[in-house]
Amino acid sequence: MLSALKRPDTLRQDVLASLVVFLVALPLCVGVAVASGVPAELGLITGIVGGLVVGSLPGSTFQVSGPAAGLTVLVLEAVREFGLGMLGVLVLCTGLLQLALGLLRFGRWFRAISVSVVHGMLAGIGLVLVFGQLYTMAGVPQPRAGLDKLAGLPGLLGDVLDGGPPATACAVGAGTVAVLVLWPRLPARARLVPAPLAAVALATAVTWAAGLDLPHVQVRGLSGVIDLPELNDLASISGPLLGTAVTFALIASAETLFSAAAVDRMHDGPKTHYDRELLAQGVGNTLCGLLGALPMTAVIVRSSANVRAGARTRLSRVLHGGWLLVFVVALPAAVGIIPLPALAGVLVHAGCKLIPFGQFVPLWRRHRGELAILVTTAVGILATSMFEGVLFGILLAVVKCAWETSKVQVEVHELTDGRVLARLTGNATFLRLPRMMETLEALPKDRPVELDLTGLRHLDHACRTALENWAAGHHDAGTEPVLVREAVG
Repeated sequence: MLSALKRPDTLRQDVLASLVVFLVALPLCVGVAVASGVPAELGLITGIVGGLVVGSLPGSTFQVSGPAAGLTVLVLEAVREFGLGMLGVLVLCTGLLQLALGLLRFGRWFRAISVSVVHGMLAGIGLVLVFGQLYTMAGVPQPRAGLDKLAGLPGLLGDVLDGGPPATACAVGAGTVAVLVLWPRLPARARLVPAPLAAVALATAVTWAAGLDLPHVQVRGLSGVIDLPELNDLASISGPLLGTAVTFALIASAETLFSAAAVDRMHDGPKTHYDRELLAQGVGNTLCGLLGALPMTAVIVRSSANVRAGARTRLSRVLHGGWLLVFVVALPAAVGIIPLPALAGVLVHAGCKLIPFGQFVPLWRRHRGELAILVTTAVGILATSMFEGVLFGILLAVVKCAWETSKVQVEVHELTDGRVLARLTGNATFLRLPRMMETLEALPKDRPVELDLTGLRHLDHACRTALENWAAGHHDAGTEPVLVREAVG
């Protein structure tokens, strides 16, 4: 960061990049907060901490942190269950857990999570976010459960088609989505303004010019929303709250580190140190918890904007936090004129981008098992909760891995002296036990049998016990017992 201050060209590039990231982050910080059921200022506080604090810490050079759409569903559920007053305690516990994971050097282990589980997690978050924000986009209260949101879509469509306020609000939200979709196709000069800012600004201008009566973001100022945790709050920490904090920490860490891997592929500069980045996120979330703000992760939208804008050092992400702070202090009323359907449109677009549509066809053609994991994880999140859906996806990935690695072949040979040789090769586990035993039980009982286990790389307890019982009871009276050969040692 000091090198940027010494070199004018680097400083200029970082300042320009910081402005781009600020313009991208502003509507997203507000939109994520509103969708999470908390005051808009809490999202801006998290963005400020992500820039000024996390941006100055080692770990990743170009990755930008702030409130993320990926945690919106979790935060909304947590606020409903524990109350807004306990959000700071929850985020504080999340930050402390991340600090512990970073100190224990767990950062690299997050890279071992199945990519299909991660894609399924993002797809599930995207689906819940899209289905929920469709209601907000029409100015209608959204159901709580994911399946209820899906089941209520026909009724929502009927409300919109009937006209009135829902139709007006939906038109503004749909127009916002249309701007976001079409913006990348405009000439380069027009695209100097980030798409989220342009979409929200146009929707706000149209709403004001047409005199539309739509719900707007409520703004009270930073002093009215910062809620420092008290000793009574810390003393009331319960098992369910800690379980939610663990979920926050794991998902936020996984999203951050997978984002880091994606950002590292976008530039030729210094690569991410995963354990340090995890520590930086822990510091940021601990501070956000003390301020009662939203949890943070590294955000791929802002990070990619930072790289594409030509950032050279960490200074760009630090400055973006400074711009957010100046905006909140100097122009807080500007946030209050933004119509909620416009922010809902931004989040509907963000939710759709979380769904990896480009992965479906390649996985169907080459890795259908991975596609099953992705879809199962996403559906599990939609039908139950984030934590249960991700756990089910991880369990399915482990079962798939165990099934594919536990391949055992049984080769039967007729020897010239009348004996039958059964040779086992591969990995003999309980998953392959039924088919393996079917082959062995079909061997003749009136002839000497030799069982060769020297080709096995692994033999688990279940298979060993089954083979011993089979060998002891397979031969007929008067026939030689089954001869078992195993590798020495």
